Amino acid sequence: MRADLLNTRAQNGRLHERLRALESRLSESLGEVAFRDSGLGAPDEHPQPPPGTRRRPAAEILELRRSIEERTDELAAARAANRELMAQLNHKRRLEHEM
Repeated sequence: MRADLLNTRAQNGRLHERLRALESRLSESLGEVAFRDSGLGAPDEHPQPPPGTRRRPAAEILELRRSIEERTDELAAARAANRELMAQLNHKRRLEHEM
């Protein structure tokens, strides 16, 4: 259980860092769009791709969050199966020891 806890904490840390990086990218992208739309900056050196060819950062973040939730659910199911198998194995060993 301690190993599960340590693994979960490590994964949580990695996911937290990934989320922080994605939020930073989103913030930068939204800031650039707001600056460009305000007309204060120089003309765009790089034209924007046609609409629909690139996902919006917010949609990408939502998709990644869904993926994280799915993987967390899968991890929880795998841990539950592992605990059940370990309990069965320990029970079997206790029975063998009693004989």
